[in-house]
Amino acid sequence: MADHAETNEDRPCLESRPSPGPAPVVPSRDELLAYVRAQPGSAPIKVDYIDFSKVKEKFARNNQQRSTEANHGKTKGIREGSGDEPPTKKQRVRGQNKHRPRDKHTLPSERPCLDVLRGGTCQYGEQCKYSHNIKKLMDDKLPDVGPRCFIFDQFGACPFGLLCRFGSSHIDAEFKSIIDDEKVKQTGGKQIVLNALSRNLQIQLRKKKYDFKKYDQYMKSLKTSGKNGSLNQAGTPNDLAGKVTIATDNAARHAGAVTDADIIKLRPCEKKSLDVENKLLLAPLTTVGNLPFRKVCKQLGADITCGEMAMCTNLLQGQTSEWALLKRHPSEDVFGVQLCGGYPDTMTKCAELLSNTIDIDFIDVNVGCPIDLVYHKGAGSGLMNRMGKFQEIVRGMSSVLDIPLTVKMRTGIQEGKLIAHKVIPQVLNWGASVVTVHGRTREQRYTKQADWSYLRQCAEAAAPYPFIGNGDILSYEDANFFREQSGSSGLMIARGALIKPWVFTEIKEQRHWDISSRERLDLLQDYVNMGLTHWGSDTEGVRKTRRFLLEWLSFLHRYIPVGLLETLPQRINQRPPYFVGRDDLETLMTSANCADWLKISEMFLGPVPDDFHFLPKHKANAYK
Repeated sequence: MADHAETNEDRPCLESRPSPGPAPVVPSRDELLAYVRAQPGSAPIKVDYIDFSKVKEKFARNNQQRSTEANHGKTKGIREGSGDEPPTKKQRVRGQNKHRPRDKHTLPSERPCLDVLRGGTCQYGEQCKYSHNIKKLMDDKLPDVGPRCFIFDQFGACPFGLLCRFGSSHIDAEFKSIIDDEKVKQTGGKQIVLNALSRNLQIQLRKKKYDFKKYDQYMKSLKTSGKNGSLNQAGTPNDLAGKVTIATDNAARHAGAVTDADIIKLRPCEKKSLDVENKLLLAPLTTVGNLPFRKVCKQLGADITCGEMAMCTNLLQGQTSEWALLKRHPSEDVFGVQLCGGYPDTMTKCAELLSNTIDIDFIDVNVGCPIDLVYHKGAGSGLMNRMGKFQEIVRGMSSVLDIPLTVKMRTGIQEGKLIAHKVIPQVLNWGASVVTVHGRTREQRYTKQADWSYLRQCAEAAAPYPFIGNGDILSYEDANFFREQSGSSGLMIARGALIKPWVFTEIKEQRHWDISSRERLDLLQDYVNMGLTHWGSDTEGVRKTRRFLLEWLSFLHRYIPVGLLETLPQRINQRPPYFVGRDDLETLMTSANCADWLKISEMFLGPVPDDFHFLPKHKANAYK
């Protein structure tokens, strides 16, 4: 068979061949600078520190994307007659709270006896199912991550004994943990942390044997105020608990001698007060507002601190992990806890429980949490849609507390419907001492700017009671303007403290602090030392300290050094262009790459284990 001869039909048409297109244009430095300045919300970085090589890459990517979209538009016009649909745009994933990978590490096949490793004697002896072979366990132990144990140097003894990952400083050749008797005598041998959950209380809660006396008395007062605790026309409980008739009625039915506690109740003016006038408050911050972080903020000038949001049902069940959120450092002179729940009975019981068992100065009701998991259960910001339950919660908690009750809420649920100014007078009338308002709605989450002008209306609605404003404070100039605009008695700072915790110092000293990279590294070292003391210096404690440090770095890297800005101050909704710092450490600390955050953690906690996984919980979207 003869070979196939090439014909004109087989040759590709020159007109149908794809054209190479114009050569890419290399932008000049001035064009790149104009491109950077034209970006919405771009922070004004000095030209000398802008990384033009990365800006050029981004400029090229944007041009390529723009040309692709233009070609796609032409293709769409051609396909309109054929009925083919263009590919749909992938929807943006909101937040990272859902489907986060769990940090699970593999445990050794032979589990050690913790009592022996901590230098004690095992109470089970030979019947213990864990290994007592100290030499083998020490041979299999992971290498130390540092030469010195901060806990041992500070207190003279390390409670983690042979488990300590800094144990070379206090473990001798015979595998015994050394104790510095003189330092132990001075310091007590360990850090004092308040509000720990006792074993006896945990058993009472789990067996539901804790006696809620004030709660029972409050419920009886509701029943005597109307038939079967009926509601008035407004759909709220009649507030007759303070009347003498009910108090004497309760006393008449009391078995045994009648005491003052049966007939006398504290009036609101007789309760302890919370002084917030011109005070700086650290907001309750989920995950990142832990005890080591609050300790750093106290060192830098925070006046009042509040623990992380705690779920009231978990506290009533005696869950150890939830009670850990209530722990208080001795340096926190004014400290409160924030409770979250959607039902009056559990919130009232929890308020009485905490008031009786731990050392706190106030309790805050969470009416601002925007996440779906909380909102759809009627708690957090969902209470602003359930005014009946909201009222019962505040009245019930106020009736069983002898410490101030505060409420933190948002401006509203929907973006166009601001209702906080209408709710505040009612909340104060129900028994709250102070109201805090975050200047955003639930739908806004943390996008757009906080509405400072509306907070003025909220402050006027709260008069003569104190009012606390919250939202977008990142410098002393922001704080001054915020006070002027909102009329707030005190200022609550949340993300501003995460991005730059020294903002408390700046506000008090009325200056911009051009903090060096070395000073910032020292703050991280203080945080790590406090974290190892709080969570432990063993393998599990080191992992927890690393994870919480990375959570904080996911906010801290957004700080732009003062010396790099053309105009001050930095705004919380500004995105910096690619830039380099004044030294390598400053450049590393401003990196948005999670791999660089891991490098920072390795400076304090050694190499990252192969089985360690981290995904930031909070996706920063304040730039938008």
